[in-house]
Amino acid sequence: MSPHTKLISTLSLLLGTTITISSNHWMMAWTGLEINTLAIIPLISKSHHPRAIEATIKYFLIQAAASALLLFSSMTNAWATGQWDITQLTHPMSCLLLTIAIAMKLGLVPFHFWFPEVLQGSSMTTALLLSTILKFPPVTILFLTSPSLNPTLLTTMAIISATLGGWMGLNQTQIRKILAFSSISHMGWMAIIIIFNPSLTLLTFYLYSLMTSTVFLTLNTTKVLKLTTMMTSWTKTPMLNATLMLTLLSLAGLPPLTGFLPKWLIIHELTKQEMTAAAMIMAMLSLLGLFFYLRLAYHSTITLPPNTTNHMKQWHTNKTTSTLIASLTSLTVLLLPLSPMIPTIL
Repeated sequence: MSPHTKLISTLSLLLGTTITISSNHWMMAWTGLEINTLAIIPLISKSHHPRAIEATIKYFLIQAAASALLLFSSMTNAWATGQWDITQLTHPMSCLLLTIAIAMKLGLVPFHFWFPEVLQGSSMTTALLLSTILKFPPVTILFLTSPSLNPTLLTTMAIISATLGGWMGLNQTQIRKILAFSSISHMGWMAIIIIFNPSLTLLTFYLYSLMTSTVFLTLNTTKVLKLTTMMTSWTKTPMLNATLMLTLLSLAGLPPLTGFLPKWLIIHELTKQEMTAAAMIMAMLSLLGLFFYLRLAYHSTITLPPNTTNHMKQWHTNKTTSTLIASLTSLTVLLLPLSPMIPTIL
């Protein structure tokens, strides 16, 4: 890909995201989402591999259908109420169509099927963009329309997303697919709390983006795409692999680390809303994700198994340390001491 094309695509991504998150009119929000879709397509298909082309077509079709549903939802609401303001979504059919459109864009169950395949066909950096910055505009729309949405529908979709994200990640060997199902599970945690505390949803998304960015950038540095190659990467960058283990455990939500903070606050808020059953279910479902995070951590830090292997040992090379990865890893691991301040802010 030429530098000019990459620059135009990156600037278009920033422009589309800014337009959507700063707009009050449905047409401007839809315009920003369409700019984002058109900007990421060259980045997904830049390798010209058949799997990348397949991922590009799947992503385009799903996003086009979701944008059409979102536009139809806003037009139906404007026809019934005369309002194009995003926060004035009151028509019941419009609320249902918007929930479906946002679920398709975020990869919530039952509209999750495209996300693992698209991530598998993309490069690590493009998969990082698909998992973080491209999910910010739909989460913002969900944040603005949260008072109008159906709590029962969102809670059901959230619990099923957490279940499927944890369950389907158990038998995967491709790193990008594992992180895709991890993203589906985390989107379930965000969706279940959006009605009761939208600010907590944004906090969860920020922390998820921080931890996921750290994992993707680390894996991109070590050039790891599947579990079998992860077992031999410790010989190249032992310190980076050790910090990757802590990052994965933080993404799993273990208590001493940053990832425990959003799950703790969400369970606390659900208990305050007298949704103890939902809080218990979400807490139990996080154990499914913990299993495959522990498997990733095991493969990233434990040495080769005591048997014959076809993999050649990779020599340790002294590479320059990335300041960005070091900073993100520190935040991913050590942000929890700020937690007593955050509930007072929320």
